Amino acid sequence: MQVDLAGIGGSALTDANIAVPTTPQSSKDAGGIPVTYVPARNTMMLSLALAWAEVLDAREIHVGVNAVDYSGYPDCRPEFIAAFENLATRATKAGVEGRPLSIRAPLIHMSKADIIRAGAALGVDYSLTLSCYQPDDSGAACGLCDSCRLRRQGFVSAGITDPTRYAGEIV
Repeated sequence: MQVDLAGIGGSALTDANIAVPTTPQSSKDAGGIPVTYVPARNTMMLSLALAWAEVLDAREIHVGVNAVDYSGYPDCRPEFIAAFENLATRATKAGVEGRPLSIRAPLIHMSKADIIRAGAALGVDYSLTLSCYQPDDSGAACGLCDSCRLRRQGFVSAGITDPTRYAGEIV
């Protein structure tokens, strides 16, 4: 299944006409939501996961949203997760038949440092991961976007060396 979020646009991550901010002050619009917010992205992803979970007769969906050290996205908040779980109970055969599905967000209340420490304890090879909103063609992170800043600060706070390849200066 393919979902083309660029077809929806409305975000610096999906619309080539909206620049990815490179300074913290420029990342939020007048309403306080960053221009990197992708409209309804987590709603769409969870909806697809919900459909698949129902086919598989799964009892849980796990999602990696975070409401502590995040960029201000409304679909990363506990209220959103609770509302989606409520919807899942009412919108699925399993839910209506009394076998509701749970939405688990184990990272939602963790700091980036706590997430990095937990991943390291589980053996995550962070050199194989990337958080950057605008990596270069070689896959190096920009070091300037909010995601790079939050990631870098998470590693610093965790006391773990950041293995991320950055294309330029880290701000």
